[in-house]
Amino acid sequence: MWKPGAAMAVLGAGLLVACGSGDATQADIAKVTTLKATFGPGFTVSETAKTGIDPQLLAGQKLPDRLTFDPPACAKFAAGQLVPTGTEGNMAAVSAQGEGNRFIVIAVETNSPIPVAEPGPDCQKVTFTGSGLRGLVEIVDTPKIDGTQTLGVHRVLQAAVDNQLRTGETYNYSAHFGVYQVIVSANPVVAPDKPIAPVNTGRARDLLVAGVNAIRR
Repeated sequence: MWKPGAAMAVLGAGLLVACGSGDATQADIAKVTTLKATFGPGFTVSETAKTGIDPQLLAGQKLPDRLTFDPPACAKFAAGQLVPTGTEGNMAAVSAQGEGNRFIVIAVETNSPIPVAEPGPDCQKVTFTGSGLRGLVEIVDTPKIDGTQTLGVHRVLQAAVDNQLRTGETYNYSAHFGVYQVIVSANPVVAPDKPIAPVNTGRARDLLVAGVNAIRR
């Protein structure tokens, strides 16, 4: 089974928000693997052919208990999931690592439409704190794609590990139409004795558009 790499899994959760409208179209999620051709020789690329949904990958991991959220009413959004637990269907994916970044593009087809949750104006930026950790979840710009509902979420987590403060971040971009989703995750690759590269969010947004276009029939 393909795994998403060394990114902090707790950062991989997100919600969907309405940024577009339109009827769902037919799609072939297997075609998301054609995006591997968009990465140059500086990237290590792998793919996952169409297979059943990996619940651990798409549900994300639960945040620790006893966190304090600000605003408090946004706790559900901050701990949200890409795909709700128990969702049945299929997925296909491409993973690419290079230029200091890791990109994962996942196409999902579920047995029934997934409700679209909207964080609302008060949850555009949410902070949380707990024992030995703190974090941030904020809405970021995402492409407008005809016939889809889209969301961009930036997550930052800082945690004390061996008396040192470790920081991880990821960007998730999602496009939702009917029973289909395209999800792009982008995060910096942490390597010993190398500076952390900024996330190429422009490329991540482009991959969202390309992923939707690739799977639509």
